[in-house]
Amino acid sequence: MSNVLRIALVDPNDSTREMLKAMLLGMDTVWLEADCSRYEFFSDIIEQTAPDVGVVTLDSDEDRAIALVERLSKEAKDTVILAASESTDGHLILRTIRSGAREFLTLPVTKDDLAAALGRVSQQKFGTADGGGRSCEVIAIAGATGGVGTTSASVNLGCILASDSRNSVALLDLDLALGDADVFLDAIPDYTLADVVQNISRLDIQLLKQSLTKHSSGLYLLPRPVELHDTASITDESLRKVIGLLKASFSHLIIDLSKTYSPVDMAAIEAASRVILMTQLDLPCLRNVVRLMMSFEEIEGLQSKVEIVVNRAGLESGQISLKKAKETLGREVYALLPNDYRTMVEVRNNGVPLITQAPKAAITQAMRDLAAKLQGKSGGKVEAEPDKSAESKWKKFWPGAAKS
Repeated sequence: MSNVLRIALVDPNDSTREMLKAMLLGMDTVWLEADCSRYEFFSDIIEQTAPDVGVVTLDSDEDRAIALVERLSKEAKDTVILAASESTDGHLILRTIRSGAREFLTLPVTKDDLAAALGRVSQQKFGTADGGGRSCEVIAIAGATGGVGTTSASVNLGCILASDSRNSVALLDLDLALGDADVFLDAIPDYTLADVVQNISRLDIQLLKQSLTKHSSGLYLLPRPVELHDTASITDESLRKVIGLLKASFSHLIIDLSKTYSPVDMAAIEAASRVILMTQLDLPCLRNVVRLMMSFEEIEGLQSKVEIVVNRAGLESGQISLKKAKETLGREVYALLPNDYRTMVEVRNNGVPLITQAPKAAITQAMRDLAAKLQGKSGGKVEAEPDKSAESKWKKFWPGAAKS
């Protein structure tokens, strides 16, 4: 899990409950797991969802609310209880704190006061005051053309990251028409991205995980829709909601993009913290890399997130040299993945990841190195930053760019 505080709220008063809900939903470092309008149901909700924080308002019935706080503080020791009331009576505050509440908030609470209280909880739980000690790393994997190995990279990076018990990893297959991440994992999913989108307003973290398919490596998969007509329900806006929920649920989210660079793909790219652009050392691929990088210039901050990864390096015939490719692109290559066609075909056809099928193969080690580099475990990026003097070179590579 990423360090997002999961919160459950109980308040029989509709107006203050909606106010608190709106405030919590506007915070990036929290996830509203559940809200409840009845004190008597809240213990069951806490038991079922096990949130990090339970918020109990007192004003509808002070005695019942304080009894609830006392019960939860004894029965749900992993859930921090915050109490809230319009009253500033010292006796009520003392009773509430003695019953087990960690903090007492005065209603109407300001966003700053609520954030400060949650920050203190986060600092104790995660060692950080903002709930973001380990935010979710979103890695979007794009291709310069079809068939360059984006799905292979997505699946195998996901399995490698998931093999570390400190990580929780999800893979989202965004090739809505022809995605085959489920084939690579030999999985038969019960639910797809279309199902999650249709039920996004009712989903919480627990239901989301039940909608995903878990692989033996620990990787969770959310596959593309089964029927082509189901892709129409997936929009850039609905995808942003899905990504938000996945970010609150996992430490790493890998997104296997389609090759259409549709509004849905671009929404995923903009939400990503890293974008891996897969290419090969041939003219069509490098030409497309130039075209894409020129388009990415139009979106603020996007180019700095993009890393170029060369797949099938060492292919004997028809490849442009790496040196020439760097000169053409005007920037360094982030990683090289060696050509190992036979192993990759076996992996795909058997539905078994590289770390299981061929743990000692060179391609597997290269994938491990890439995963380590993405996690900052390989001493940082050693390649030089893009050379501005080379910018004109790669722009000239694209017809018409030199004239503009």
